[in-house]
Amino acid sequence: MNPILVPVDFSGVSRAVISEATKLARLIKCPLTLVHVVQPPPIIVSDFGPAVAYPAQFIAESEKSAAHHLAKHRDNLRKLGVEVDTVLTSGVPEFEITELAKKRRASYIVIGSHGHTAFYDLLVGSTTGGVLKRSPCPVLVVSVPPTGGTRGSARKSQRSSVVKPAARL
Repeated sequence: MNPILVPVDFSGVSRAVISEATKLARLIKCPLTLVHVVQPPPIIVSDFGPAVAYPAQFIAESEKSAAHHLAKHRDNLRKLGVEVDTVLTSGVPEFEITELAKKRRASYIVIGSHGHTAFYDLLVGSTTGGVLKRSPCPVLVVSVPPTGGTRGSARKSQRSSVVKPAARL
């Protein structure tokens, strides 16, 4: 059976995302693939030198931390009897997630939304929005209202919806 991709960023929304993905996986009897994408820091150079002096070191430390968190989630899910594997990669999250969905022929993508404003998304970008636009499979978005970004409120006030991508021409 094709997996459900579950991109996580280890924020408060991630637990709600994993919970919803686990429910879906049990319902349709398929495995989960937890995905984390390490985004390289932007290289900003000024008269005083680069803003991030050692980008390779930054990425290595981010990958080490992410691997630890992914393993922890994987082990907890396996204890619950869920078939799960993990993928750790680096790059632009929306592209890495959708390419992995294509390669693995994912059944679904279950992804979180932080409930940022449109202005924030304009300035920073929205991974979830990018995944929705490019996804080769249905996407389940688990969102938390803007005022509820803490771990406890993610469980209490989560909303989710399935969005089917438009037919490809």
